[in-house]
Amino acid sequence: MASNGSSRTHRPIVGLTAYGEHVRYGVWEHEAVLLPVTYPDVVLASGGIPVLLPPRVESAVAVDRIDALVLSGGPDIAPGRYGEAPHPRTGEPRPERDAAEIAMLHRALERGIPVLGVCRGVQLLNVALGGTLVQHVPDAVGHTGHNPTPGVFGTTTVGLVPGGRVAATVGTTVAVQCHHHQAIDRVAPGLRVTGRAADGTVEAVELDGAPFVVGVQWHPEQDATDVRLMTALVAAATGNPTPPGR
Repeated sequence: MASNGSSRTHRPIVGLTAYGEHVRYGVWEHEAVLLPVTYPDVVLASGGIPVLLPPRVESAVAVDRIDALVLSGGPDIAPGRYGEAPHPRTGEPRPERDAAEIAMLHRALERGIPVLGVCRGVQLLNVALGGTLVQHVPDAVGHTGHNPTPGVFGTTTVGLVPGGRVAATVGTTVAVQCHHHQAIDRVAPGLRVTGRAADGTVEAVELDGAPFVVGVQWHPEQDATDVRLMTALVAAATGNPTPPGR
């Protein structure tokens, strides 16, 4: 657990990376920092205290005050980050968010605190450590099952490697909710693939030698009845490697 210079016991503080988007709500229309409520809800249900981290490089300083980091889902990462030109279907990048999350991730790795990458988050983890992405998954797998309809989650069955941290948490086969058109291509040095979909899409990675640095291509926060993965993150933040059951 992170130390703030006192011996007090507290529920782990989990930093959640947030969107920076132009939105309209009530009578207002302007730039906002936001995140779907499912993220803080599942952190609370798992025994943690959620805090939102704005998409600013300066937010990396806040990583010194948290006990675990969640790299949340969101828009496509700028292809220039991994040395490629944009695919025609790649979305408009958010360079400030990319830079902020990479800075936050590296600070978390330096501190040795637990990290969970969700959807974009697993891609960010891979890119930040030197890997690349498939910019449009349907080109590689021949179907749109990972992102069937805009704004609607699809369902994917994932096979997980026995003995891996994710398999130890959710089992070796799990049906998950997903919504993505990009995925890991070349795996970054130090990352190990521990889960794939039936079509070969990388669905889970883990960082070798780290107590808990995990990325999943699906959205575990979307299932309020199954908080095992987030509970495992919170348990790792307390120094307890065995989380309570579902």
